[in-house]
Amino acid sequence: MKILAITACPTGVAHTYMAAEALEKAAKEKEIEIKVETQGSVGVENELTQEDIEEAKAIIIAADTKVDRGRFAGKPILSVAVGDAIKAPAELIEEALEEAKNFKGGQDVYSEVANKKAERRSQRTGPYKHLMNGVSRMIPFVVAGGLSIALAFAFGGIHGEGALAGALMDIGGGAAFALMVPILAGFIASSIADRPGLAPGMIGGMLAVQIEAGFLGGIIAGFLAGYITKWLKDNIKLPATLQGLMPVLILPLLSSLAVGLLMIFVIGPPVQSIMHSLENWLQGMTGTNRVLLGIILGAMMAFDMGGPVNKAAYAFGVGLLGSEIYAPMAAIMAAGMTPPLGLFLATVIAPKKFDLQQKEAGKAAGVLGISFITEGAIPFAAADPFRVIPSIMAGSAVAGGLSMLFNVSLRAPHGGIFVLAIPGAVSGLLMYTLSIIAGTVVTALLITSLKSK
Repeated sequence: MKILAITACPTGVAHTYMAAEALEKAAKEKEIEIKVETQGSVGVENELTQEDIEEAKAIIIAADTKVDRGRFAGKPILSVAVGDAIKAPAELIEEALEEAKNFKGGQDVYSEVANKKAERRSQRTGPYKHLMNGVSRMIPFVVAGGLSIALAFAFGGIHGEGALAGALMDIGGGAAFALMVPILAGFIASSIADRPGLAPGMIGGMLAVQIEAGFLGGIIAGFLAGYITKWLKDNIKLPATLQGLMPVLILPLLSSLAVGLLMIFVIGPPVQSIMHSLENWLQGMTGTNRVLLGIILGAMMAFDMGGPVNKAAYAFGVGLLGSEIYAPMAAIMAAGMTPPLGLFLATVIAPKKFDLQQKEAGKAAGVLGISFITEGAIPFAAADPFRVIPSIMAGSAVAGGLSMLFNVSLRAPHGGIFVLAIPGAVSGLLMYTLSIIAGTVVTALLITSLKSK
């Protein structure tokens, strides 16, 4: 008995590999052979071969992003969210085998039940998946750009003086950050309309930068380009001999013109005003307003630990980096590190309240926490949501609020403690460390006080 699986999440970092590990562990316990292909941020790993597909009884696709199913034609497929594979891997394997038993070669690739579930999920999370496709492709540019700028300050002072500092500033601000919004828009569009959407999306994103519409303009340009290109692709009918012109000439030209003209004359000016107002408001915040924003962002980061609410807060902070607003990103990263670190600390200070498996998970959570991977808290939250989720939200709110209160700024959107040692990456390092420690302690104390032995 052999089954196959593919796991993929929008950012391709934590959920992708946690789901793969959970499925492999559950299959081992059931003495079922499984091979899991991961489609993460580093690309496809453990790729399924044609021989694997021919031998498999069923395929599980646990993904919140687009996965090519064409190679599995004629095989029963169970399509679920990536989080389902983390929470209930054994049940998924049983369901996949049940689908395989009832599968008839002449019917559609999906079982009827799985197809309906997938359709509902696609309708419910489509725009979010498109947005995250853009955000996940944008993150490496933001990381490289932010750390290059931080190194420029380390070598050349606050004004980046000197040849090396100037070169680093050109790499970070002049190149990486300049590509940030076009990449965001381009991959939102390509998620909607496949490859024909990439060029108009990037062109719309570049126009958003030029007219100072910022990341909001880039998001709008991406969705515009995607849906316009998709509409054109579905409605323009050409003879078979001219079909080759569609992806390379007709679609990029028409959609680029439509998106460009809309961005310049219709959408750009009001979005530019909104972005300027947002930037002025964030830069002018003091006292209670700053702390309140940090508390809200912190609670959002812990609420679903890598889910849509968490990613919305994260995308907000990443987008502001291009506008040289760095305080929200600091609050977001502090709050994202706090849940798994707090749970690790709880297993240390109150070991009798956790079983052996949870203690082992606590060690892993500590490593994930210092790496800014909030998903390390998921196993604990899944087992005891009513105690764990309020506790981690409170701790993250404290970390985010204190970070904003101390006016800490962070130029890198990822990396956890590993970027804090880079000169210029974070301002107010001591107070930032105290914010993370405070949030961690609050989380641990709340969990240990609420949990029974």
